[in-house]
Amino acid sequence: MKRIMTFISAIFISTTLQAMGMEDDPLLYKVMIEKLELREAEGADPLVLDGEVWIGYDLDKFWIKSELERPGGETEELELQLLYSRAISAFWDIQIGWRRDLVPDPERDWLAVGLKGLAPYLFEVDATLFAGESGQIGLRLDAEYEYLFTQRLVLSPEFEINLHTKDDEEVGIGSGLSDLSLGLRLRYEVLKEFAPYVGISWSKRFGDSADFAREEGEDVSDVQWLVGLRAWF
Repeated sequence: MKRIMTFISAIFISTTLQAMGMEDDPLLYKVMIEKLELREAEGADPLVLDGEVWIGYDLDKFWIKSELERPGGETEELELQLLYSRAISAFWDIQIGWRRDLVPDPERDWLAVGLKGLAPYLFEVDATLFAGESGQIGLRLDAEYEYLFTQRLVLSPEFEINLHTKDDEEVGIGSGLSDLSLGLRLRYEVLKEFAPYVGISWSKRFGDSADFAREEGEDVSDVQWLVGLRAWF
């Protein structure tokens, strides 16, 4: 309770100082829906949600990240991350915190340490190292680039790669290169904060991850057309 009251007091003081024109580093926040999309696939068309929220100051922020996939109205994947972020340069933040895989069963917990920022040639990069149970180590690298055809029409290629040190058959994870996904989305920014898009996504599992998928009767690789919305406030 004491920590909650301290946090509320900090918000009140920050707001008061800002209103008086005395606050150089105000408390800010942002809610970002990176992807809210419906994909066309064989069988049930999956709904995909990828979003994040942050609150804090110029150098220090608290982040909540979440990823969800629901084919046929049933949640197949659900991940939550709670992170503390510290700016280490004008373009890079270091992040540390906790990740929980809520779905599929059984749940898995990870210590997360990552680097998020803008690489040369304006690539947005999010690289995270995860330390899990029984010595399991995972690495996720996510990179995205934005090409402006006009001030409103934006083409966005991206890729994500996941690697692990050990097999985890219960949740379908194989050691080594586990999976790779590539996406291409063309969005129209009606407003900077509101942009519908269309695109295509390709994904493939490798090694033991692919073997586990075959045993469950799942596809090893897949191509999906998609339509979605990107928004923030």
